[in-house]
Amino acid sequence: MAVYQEMTVEEVEGIIQEAHGAFVGWRRAGFADRAASMRRLARLLRDRQQELAMLMAREMGKPLASGRGEVAKCAWACDHYADNAEGMLHAEEVDTEATRSYVCFQPLGVILAIMPWNFPFWQVFRFAAPTLMAGNTVVMKHASNVPGCALAIEDAFHQAGFPEGVFRALIIGSHRTGPVIENPLVRGVTLTGSAEAGRAVAARAGQMVKKSVLELGGSDPYVVLDDGDLDMAAETCVASRLINCGQTCISAKRFIVTASQRGLFEDLVVERMLAARMGDPMEEATTLGPMARHDLRDDLHRQVTESIGMGARCLLGGQVPEGKGAFYPPTVLTDVVKGMPAYNEELFGPVAAIVTVQDEDEAIRVANDTAFGLGAAIFTRDVARGERIAAEEIEAGNCFVNSYVVSDPRLPFGGIKGSGYGRELSHFGIREFVNVKTVYVK
Repeated sequence: MAVYQEMTVEEVEGIIQEAHGAFVGWRRAGFADRAASMRRLARLLRDRQQELAMLMAREMGKPLASGRGEVAKCAWACDHYADNAEGMLHAEEVDTEATRSYVCFQPLGVILAIMPWNFPFWQVFRFAAPTLMAGNTVVMKHASNVPGCALAIEDAFHQAGFPEGVFRALIIGSHRTGPVIENPLVRGVTLTGSAEAGRAVAARAGQMVKKSVLELGGSDPYVVLDDGDLDMAAETCVASRLINCGQTCISAKRFIVTASQRGLFEDLVVERMLAARMGDPMEEATTLGPMARHDLRDDLHRQVTESIGMGARCLLGGQVPEGKGAFYPPTVLTDVVKGMPAYNEELFGPVAAIVTVQDEDEAIRVANDTAFGLGAAIFTRDVARGERIAAEEIEAGNCFVNSYVVSDPRLPFGGIKGSGYGRELSHFGIREFVNVKTVYVK
């Protein structure tokens, strides 16, 4: 087991000073130079996929195939912003009474990233690639259970030839992020994490009048309408539910199905959940690794047992297995109703909650009956119907039709309500931490 020494107050202050010093040169480097560094980083990530996947498996239990896919996606984001950042931030001319008037986009400075453990590489790169291509520099406080990933990311930036200080990792506990947010050289903060952490960070940043972006939890509804393809819907719902052992904000959480479809849908979901292969994340055949920590598994099991105690039926799983590791089996609950933890709370693990409704109107009400608003999906053979519901009825930042929700560098990603605010990815993401400046020349 690796042991890491927490940085001192003086070391943290020195890193922030270094990042600020690097910003002065990095902002003037120009898009071509930044892009060259970013493309080198993409190549390095692809070359080191297996090594970095093994690191994730050791620190938080991600199966190797999933880890390699995560690293490849990070490389894609690097290339995407290397290719497109300049166009995304090109000055926009505005016709006014002036000789010339336009809007330009300039970097802010040092941006603090507070990152989670569940996607220890992707969560970082989906923020860092656009933020750095915009000309900012980054200091990152990663989750305390993935310090090796944090230092490996910092090393990757160094090996790719980024200037010293452009990207630095802070090895500190969560209780020490407040002074970093308050540091006058830090100009903005982004957090991916729990609602509780989001409220704390937003309050601290707000007190300092600093921009913040929050990507928090989700209780994503996957609505299977009466004309939905049940085989495809069950396959897609289960695939989404089991990604990263269910430890993802945008996985399917509540499966909402009409009463006429319920029986067959339950059978199909159980069948597909049974097909998951739970085991050692270092083994290539494993599709479902352990949860990241025992306390997370214990809390998930509490949610399951409390829901059963309130009337939910367990169709599969629901028992903590014996042996080493924070494993939890694929679990299916049905007869889930409002008031149960499986309905009201985010289930951050491989547990599916099936909610029965009578018709489309009730399905939409139930889908929106949550404190969260991150992702959602609609399943129907009538694509126009699905698109209308997705675009006009569902309260979420991302709504997919006949597909599970994914993050994509080409599309904005983020939530509403208790799932946070601001956007990552696409041109919306790269413009979060810039000065949108009006220039007026008479």
